[in-house]
Amino acid sequence: MTDPRLGDQLFAAVRRLPAGSGVVFRHYLLDPGARRAFFVRLRHICSQRGHMLILADTARLASRWQADGFHGRTGGHPKLFHSAPVHNAHEIRLARRCGAHVLFLSPLHQTRSHPGQRALGPAQFARLARLARPAKVIALGGMSRAHAAKLPKAIAHGWAAIDAFKR
Repeated sequence: MTDPRLGDQLFAAVRRLPAGSGVVFRHYLLDPGARRAFFVRLRHICSQRGHMLILADTARLASRWQADGFHGRTGGHPKLFHSAPVHNAHEIRLARRCGAHVLFLSPLHQTRSHPGQRALGPAQFARLARLARPAKVIALGGMSRAHAAKLPKAIAHGWAAIDAFKR
């Protein structure tokens, strides 16, 4: 997940990701031209590293920007990968109805990017992850390599983070 708090560290962090990783580009607060330019620069790095680049926006804009997919809870585009953010059973049902392939379920743990938001914890996370099937679940929220190592493979397909990739 991209975050403006990473600043220029973002490009180095994306280069350090294992080949074939995915990046969800957010940066909502940039003006449209600057956001597009930042995305294009990131798309070049992702292409070099074999990463999937997903735009957190509409399927239509993701297609126009030549993203590999889009991140949101709206209807899809048949040729684009679709991920969606979910935090509860209601949002899981909506995302599945919209045809999302992957659900980013959060926050598993306390997270600096959403201070004050109550963490799901392992038991609630597992219950919600089972509801998401057949969509794959990515754990998000306070994640680190140590937390990821404790995730049962039957529950989460993978994990995502922001702060874990800061130097």
